[in-house]
Amino acid sequence: MRSMLRKAPVRLGKLDRKLVRAVSGFPGGHHDVFFRRLSAAANKGKLWFGIAGVMALFPGRTRRAALHGLLAQAVASAVTNLGFKTLLPRARPLPEHLPVFRFVHPQPTSSSMPSGHSASAVAFALGVGLVRPALGAALAPLTAGVAYSRVHTGAHWPSDVFFGSAIGAGAAMITRKWWPVRPPFPEIRRTAVKAAELPEGEGLGIAVNTLGGSYGEETAAALQEVFPKAYIHEIDQAKDLAEEISRVAGRPGVRALGVWGGDGTVGIAAATAVEYSLPLLVLPGGTLNHFARDAGTPNLTAAVAAASRGEAARADLGLVTVERGLPESPELLQLTMLNTASIGLYPNLVRRRELLQPALGKPLAGVVAMFRTFAAETPTTVIVDGVRHKLWILYIGRGRYYPRDHAPLVRPVMDDGVFDLRMITADESFARLRLLWSVLTGTVATSRITHLSETRRIRVEPGDTTMVLAMDGEVMPGVRGVEFSVMPGALTYYSPVS
Repeated sequence: MRSMLRKAPVRLGKLDRKLVRAVSGFPGGHHDVFFRRLSAAANKGKLWFGIAGVMALFPGRTRRAALHGLLAQAVASAVTNLGFKTLLPRARPLPEHLPVFRFVHPQPTSSSMPSGHSASAVAFALGVGLVRPALGAALAPLTAGVAYSRVHTGAHWPSDVFFGSAIGAGAAMITRKWWPVRPPFPEIRRTAVKAAELPEGEGLGIAVNTLGGSYGEETAAALQEVFPKAYIHEIDQAKDLAEEISRVAGRPGVRALGVWGGDGTVGIAAATAVEYSLPLLVLPGGTLNHFARDAGTPNLTAAVAAASRGEAARADLGLVTVERGLPESPELLQLTMLNTASIGLYPNLVRRRELLQPALGKPLAGVVAMFRTFAAETPTTVIVDGVRHKLWILYIGRGRYYPRDHAPLVRPVMDDGVFDLRMITADESFARLRLLWSVLTGTVATSRITHLSETRRIRVEPGDTTMVLAMDGEVMPGVRGVEFSVMPGALTYYSPVS
């Protein structure tokens, strides 16, 4: 066995020289220039970065494939250049082994074993192919060309190329669990009920928050055009929003409450609708209106259709008791939670993500925003149901949100009777490194720092004096304690059946 091991390098060297002699015997031609330029294009991964940049222009799986390819390439390059080239020093082919017009100049000075170009090429192509097989297959000839060019130009021995290719394939396979393809979201399911039919808006009172981000002088006129028989009340900043919405709901003849505004406005309207036993019509207005999207009325056409036919569904609400003020004289607030609440860095994460989303798309914007947020800021100490935690994010969704990671986007079911509780903790050692690594590899949802659960009731207290609570787009400082509970099926909202 020892004799065989001693002879292996000798036999490998003989095979390498035999293969290089065969390559050197190829006649010269335009292909020499092609392979020399192809080899140069792949220097320092430039070729693969360029291809990844083009792929990144296409959102979805193509962009994810580019990201996976670059991650695999980075791992392969690090292992090759920082590891094996140091451990396995080897001289490169000499000028006499190949025709002078074909020999690469200047000759690389690092170890010949293994080929970094081959490792990067195979890692990128296979990494892409694991996400988008068709693109991986399309890149295969280019990958083979880069690998062969290293032998054709005398930069490497054939065995260097084979070893480098094996490293690249290994890097792609190791990283295949990073940035896993998200499972499909569950189908939308609503508990349908019958509500008052409102042809042309008859019996509908609409409260319009003029502070909504997309409000304009034409907003009320546009609403009146699609709901000619509705009562429309514009609320300016000088008036109390809750009182004005209540006034609309209590107006004689009003059989349904409509609301135009962002998530905070819709939350107040939902509480008012429950108080007056009215169905709620959520119109797509304001800076953010996640409930309109989840309710199936993301545009006026869908809202008009549902209201005219009296198509509605049930939704759970969150009852939130907030404790503020001095300990000796606490102030208790009873609020209604429609969508989400959070403590910690989540509001900053969302703000960054939404700024980046138009340019990068949702998935990549979420990654960049999370990386920036957690690289610079510090965790918060809170007590969750009596247990003290140091955490980056405490996220509470009214209902199960998807995907099940750090960037929840969609809520297919509005009356599942639970809170979606997500904690990203900093209790573990090397908390920031763990977090940044999970962000980089897309494994936040499966990391030890992430805790996913469901609950019907939760209490949160600050670890020190007070904390900041963000709920349905509104930020509330000075909170000394907060308790959440579910009100099953409390809200009737208009929603198209199909």
